[in-house]
Amino acid sequence: MNFKAWFQCINGCSGRYDLTEIIYRCPTCDDLLEVIHDMDELKKRSAKEWKALFDDRYRKHEWPYGSSVWGKKELVCPNLDNDNIVSTYEGGSNLFYAERFGKQVGIDDLWVKQCGLSHTGSFKDIGMTVLVSMVKQMRSEGKNIRAVACASTGDTSAALAAYCAVAGIPAIVFLPKDKVTLTQLVQPITHGVMTISLDTDFDGCMELVKDLCMKNDIYLANSMNSLRIEGQKTISFELVQQFDWEVPDVVIVPGGNLGNVSALGKGFTMLKDLGLINKLPRLVCAQAEKANPLVRCFKNGYKDFENIQAEETLASAIQIGAPVSIKKAIRTLKAFDGIAEDATEEELANVAGRANRTGLLCCPHTAVALAVMEKLVKRGDIKKSERVIVISTANGLKFSEFLNNYHANKISGVESEFVYKPHELSADYDKVRDAIFQNLEG
Repeated sequence: MNFKAWFQCINGCSGRYDLTEIIYRCPTCDDLLEVIHDMDELKKRSAKEWKALFDDRYRKHEWPYGSSVWGKKELVCPNLDNDNIVSTYEGGSNLFYAERFGKQVGIDDLWVKQCGLSHTGSFKDIGMTVLVSMVKQMRSEGKNIRAVACASTGDTSAALAAYCAVAGIPAIVFLPKDKVTLTQLVQPITHGVMTISLDTDFDGCMELVKDLCMKNDIYLANSMNSLRIEGQKTISFELVQQFDWEVPDVVIVPGGNLGNVSALGKGFTMLKDLGLINKLPRLVCAQAEKANPLVRCFKNGYKDFENIQAEETLASAIQIGAPVSIKKAIRTLKAFDGIAEDATEEELANVAGRANRTGLLCCPHTAVALAVMEKLVKRGDIKKSERVIVISTANGLKFSEFLNNYHANKISGVESEFVYKPHELSADYDKVRDAIFQNLEG
């Protein structure tokens, strides 16, 4: 079958552009592009046949289809030669049955999609594999791409650095100075990638990297490049496949630059159009109160949208006041009867403290989603019997300083409600035994 995909304007302007063309915005209206697939060709294969193919490939070891992204290659990037795929066996991340925490907040069927259980510790890998693979293909075809660059709040830079290191492609990352964790800073450095720390916030880094890429032979790797979205939409594919092709009722995702909520919507829509699922879930975008431009727009009925100056938040990866994918995100929420809601610093910190007592290990962005979920349950927007999925975007170990400060009660403006500290004792049997039983009985 002759599967095809191309770039096209999100506003429907005329013009199709090959996926190997270096283009980020519509030449007519200057809005974002998206990847469009030849759905008529894809529909020539039945839903039953697609399911059988995807189930047969899932987590197997035939290159490159064991990757949960490339196991859906026909629905992701059919134009790509397998020899140019750059993969770390991404996707297929665990679904954590959060039974204890669910009961605490009033949900019988709560799951956390652990996207942080990946090569670089965040969901960014599943988008970056597509983008870097396409760059490798373009370079193999003679395109003059000297390097790939991104602005980042930490996780995008880690993914770009790792995948470019695998491919042997030069990369450059721009990070806001003193606004990412040490772990996130170390990741691109250890891969030998040029790391530029700028005295600005993410939005400032984004403006600079866009300017750099537009004027030089450097390829832009941020989510305004819709190749990333093609990989990220496979989270939707994974969710329904892991539930034997059943669709959850509610999916909650943290939102910063808003590529992820757009990607999830695109994935579910594509599956429905192909007949693999027969309904759509309700999507919820969760933002930190200090960086909540989408929430403000949602609460005024989408009448207008304004960028804001994001304030410093514990959820540093979503500390974005000028989200690139805002138009896509609004379109997605409208199509999915969606909700945008925010969480305060105290709410996100304490929900992380409580959730971690039940076996989770939350990054602060996942905590934003959990705090928003709890609000929606209390309001009645989420029902006790509904199957709810929270997208965990990063591994909690990347934010150990946040967790350490929480348990030391050192987060400004936050009163830690679930502090836990090690018991420091002398190596004396009686003292150790007494401390243990005192703790068990207390």
